[in-house]
Amino acid sequence: MAEAAPVNAELLKWVKKDKRRFLHAVYRVGDLDRTIKFYTECFGMKLLRKRDVPEEKYSNAFLGFGPEESHFVVELTYNYGVTSYDIGTGFGYFAIATEDIYKMVENIRAKGGNITREPGPVKGGSTVIAYVKDPDGYTFELVQRGSTPEPLCQIMLRVGDLERSTKFYEKALGMKLIKKTDRPEYKYTMAMLGYGEELESTVIQFTYNHGVTDYTKGNAYAQIAISTDDVYKSGEVVNVVTQELGGKITRQAGLIPGINTKIVSFLDPDGWKTVLVDNEDFLNELHKQE
Repeated sequence: MAEAAPVNAELLKWVKKDKRRFLHAVYRVGDLDRTIKFYTECFGMKLLRKRDVPEEKYSNAFLGFGPEESHFVVELTYNYGVTSYDIGTGFGYFAIATEDIYKMVENIRAKGGNITREPGPVKGGSTVIAYVKDPDGYTFELVQRGSTPEPLCQIMLRVGDLERSTKFYEKALGMKLIKKTDRPEYKYTMAMLGYGEELESTVIQFTYNHGVTDYTKGNAYAQIAISTDDVYKSGEVVNVVTQELGGKITRQAGLIPGINTKIVSFLDPDGWKTVLVDNEDFLNELHKQE
């Protein structure tokens, strides 16, 4: 047992050097073509690829603002015959940065979209935001921002213990804490974590609503995928961190049968799922489909 600590220390150091980025968020929709139409016409996303897997009774589509090799994208899943899902109380929203929020909102309105918050400054701040809902009821926060390399810029999830979540994602996933904001007057605290700067990359925002320790997950939002150079080492790190902070590995590191891509997947202490995907395998998978 005496040797365990140095090994863990080396592993935790390695995770900070590993080549990681957000690949995609996976969630379920009730009508693939309807959602593709909404995202392309209202948000300006591009349909990057689409595939049908009849033997497994599902189809999926990847959409984003740039190629998957370099951009964060959404992976929509349609399960044959299932037209609606429960989003739950824990999932917050996806955020899209735009240079003209007013124009985007008017375009969404003209196409029959549901604007749930008109554009205007955030409470107690100057950033202009708006909220819209897609056809399945997922919330998207629109953020007024200058030109950015990553318009699909944020995922917000609610958690029951912000310190624990921050520590988990720093240690298990090598993320850095970008900013933390406490708003006691509105009874929430949030932390933003990621692999780059807030204005230039995708970040994950955890929100703690004071006094709320548990949320429902529903069956709509599935997981986030993140790249790694070594799924086996990544799995070891996650294993060490879950023993300290909670969570569990749901799929041990190894190849997905039939796809030849190595992954490891796990739940964080709140039950949010992450899949770590081998960098090289992911790129090979993309190029194979071309």
